[in-house]
Parts: sequence; structure tokens; C-alpha cells
Amino acid sequence: MLSMYLVKQNFNCESIASIEQHVRAELARMGVRERVFPGMKLCLACGSRGFPYGLQVIQTLVKTFKEWGADPFIIPAMGSHGGGTDEGQAQVLQKMGITGEALGVPVKSCVDAVFIGETPGGVPVYCDKYALEADGVFLFNRVKPHTAFRAPVESGLTKMMAVGMGKVKGAEAAHRAGLGHHLVEMAKVIEKRINLLGGIATVDNYRGEAMVLKGVLPREREVMDGKLLKLAWEQLPRIPFNHLHVLIVDQMGKNISGTGMDINVIGMHRRFGGNPVQCYETIVVLDLTRESNGNALGIGYADLTTNKLVSKIDVQKMYKNALTTGFLCSVKIPCALPTDREAIETACKLYGLNKCRVARIKDTKHLEYLWISEPLVKEANNLELIRKVDSIFETTEYR
Repeated sequence: MLSMYLVKQNFNCESIASIEQHVRAELARMGVRERVFPGMKLCLACGSRGFPYGLQVIQTLVKTFKEWGADPFIIPAMGSHGGGTDEGQAQVLQKMGITGEALGVPVKSCVDAVFIGETPGGVPVYCDKYALEADGVFLFNRVKPHTAFRAPVESGLTKMMAVGMGKVKGAEAAHRAGLGHHLVEMAKVIEKRINLLGGIATVDNYRGEAMVLKGVLPREREVMDGKLLKLAWEQLPRIPFNHLHVLIVDQMGKNISGTGMDINVIGMHRRFGGNPVQCYETIVVLDLTRESNGNALGIGYADLTTNKLVSKIDVQKMYKNALTTGFLCSVKIPCALPTDREAIETACKLYGLNKCRVARIKDTKHLEYLWISEPLVKEANNLELIRKVDSIFETTEYR
């Protein structure tokens, strides 16, 4: 059987030690306190991407705004995620620990957004009704490369406003018009209708920890989204090989990437076609994360999968997400085999076990450690070799 080697990539591990202290310092630097008054109905917008420090940030914002005399509440700002229903979006937040009971504030979920106008180019704009009714709105989102377009502003505070707070109708309008071309103008329409106090924008290090927690004033939002995007590109973990016969992905999920497996890692050509930069000939994905709640959007970018993964799919949630984005290829279910072993064996036998260029990863977000086959070892000059195993089926531990 194919011998495999556990290797380690050396990434920048800089991170923020005290989340609460840093968030409070950023709020003070921004001067937000001066714009908060007793009894203020303050809307905190939260997205659907779970990350380890996210709950700490929300807890700190809630605690701080309460200390200042405001009455904060939380809304899901996640477009059509959670199946595009009130209950589903509240459940997405619940899985991240964001509940009314835990935080002592209401969670108000309403996917029926309000039409508030159009951009100069005629794109309809929608906004969450609770955000419109609030005395003030504060944002919290991660800045990162998007999986569907390239633009000066991609995922971040601006997208949270245009797509996340636009709910299902806003997300559909943005995707149909072309996300990369209209996000900024859509957000400007929303900003004229709400009292935006600012936001906290974050950039992750390779471990998914907070490397940057930046307080952003409304007038800085667009520029800061662009600046932090450049930093996020520098920090994006990559697979250190441009050509593989087989890439084995242990798990995919909405908490890992909007496309389940990050297209920026597995290759943009899997979504858009064209000549690949990363040519991974056969992708095998073995499982779906619990946090995905059945939404396997992105399964269509794999070539082989397992019955285990397919059995966990909630097709209605997955289809809702795909129909909103317009990328129907993302939900085409590939050939599903009975077990992990059969899926892996089937892929490797396509190329011959002794010469197969294979990498196995936990997911497309956690790439510090990965397993590589013997034919790749001679190219692993900048990687730290940890240990060797005699069989690809012994490659389940990433330490």
C-alpha cells in the first residue's frame, strides 16, 4: 500500500492574546461610546461563519454596550443561509453559542427583508427590518477572499451589509447582478437608511485565530475592507503542491468555507472552468461537518464522496443556498462509495498506487499539517517531515 508522510508547513502564528481587552480598546479608540445613549436599541449583526473567537467578540460587544446603558439585540446577517428560514438562521447562531439565553439579549430572526431602494445601476436593495427599526447598528465579520469572485472588496463588513443583512431577497439580488460589481453600491444604499455605528473586522491566522481585530468607523468601511483583504490573502493557507493526482479532504462544511471546500484552495477552475493553477485531478471528500446542519453546498466540486456524507445532506437547505447563488454545479452529488476506504482506494487506483501523487488534509482551512505520498517527498523542501506510515489508511491523525 502507498506510504505516506505527515508534514508540517510553517505559517505566521501571530494572534491576539486577549480578545475582550482588544475589542474594548478598539471601541474606545473609535469613540463609539459617545454615540450610544441609555435605552438605545442597538442591533448587532452576526454572520453564519463559525470561528473559535467569534463568540468571545459577541460576548464582549454585548457586555460593553449593556454597561453603556444600551439595549442590544442580535440579528442573523447571513443572506439565505440556514435554509433561508427564521428558525434555520437562529439555529445557525445557536450552534455557535449565540443564543438569547446565553447572552442575555434577544435574538431577532426575520428573513423577510424590506425593499429600501436601488443602486445607481438598478440593483434592488433589501435590509433586515429589525436593523431598519434599530437606533443603531454595529457589525462584526471576518475579512477573507471570496470563493465566487475577485474584486477590491470581497467578504467582510461591506458584504455583510449588502448580502447578509439583505437576507434571502438581498442575497438573490446581489448574486444575480454579480457580487463583485455591486456590493459596495448596495451597502451604500443600506447605510443611508440605518444609523451605522461601525464594526469590528477580523483577519485570521492559519489556525483560524484572530490575527487582526480592527475597529472600523462607517467612513472607513470600504477602504478598510480592501486593506484587510490584502492581508487575508497573505494569510490564506495553501496546499504546497500545484499538481496532485488525488486530494483527500476529510471533511467539508459551511463552517469551513462558504463553498464547503474553499475554492481558493482546491482551484477556482472547479467553479468557473478555465486553466487550473492548482491541478488536483481527483478530489475525494469523506464527511460533512455537524455545524453545516445538512448544507453540503460545494459537494459538486468533488469527484468522489461517501455514503456517510450523502446521508447527512439536507437537500432543501443545500438547494436553497445554490438557487440563491446561481451556481447549481455546486450541489451536484458525485459518485458516492460505501466507505472511506473504498473512496480512497478507488481514487488512488486510477493512477497506480506506487506513483500516485496524493495529499490528505483535514479540511481546506486547517493546512498546517497534511499527509503526502512518497512521490511528493522529494518536492517537500520547505516542509518539516514529522513521521512516516506504511498505509494511507493510517493517516487520520494530524499531529
